[in-house]
Amino acid sequence: MQIVPLLSSVLHDESQWEKPHEFYPEHFLDSEGKFVKRDAFMPFSAGQRVCAGETLAKMGLFLFFTNLLQRFTFQPPSGTSKDDLDLTPALGLTTPPMPYKTCAVLS
Repeated sequence: MQIVPLLSSVLHDESQWEKPHEFYPEHFLDSEGKFVKRDAFMPFSAGQRVCAGETLAKMGLFLFFTNLLQRFTFQPPSGTSKDDLDLTPALGLTTPPMPYKTCAVLS
């Protein structure tokens, strides 16, 4: 028998997250604004099924997004408010984000 964890159930667990269905980076900050690791955050699975490339993936993502955030300011398109953005992922075997538009303004 093979058990495959459905990570979206943990990542959207209302007992673990203040706002489980919203993009809310403050989930990872303590009251002083310092980073805190949450046990419920398992994007690379856990146990025997943990991703072998986790360290390399995290390093690549860190470098990629750090460069983007250093060079650009991201905002909704003109005429769209932040509340109009739907960040709900599509459900399935994987959870890809729904398509949406954003503007990257060179800083």
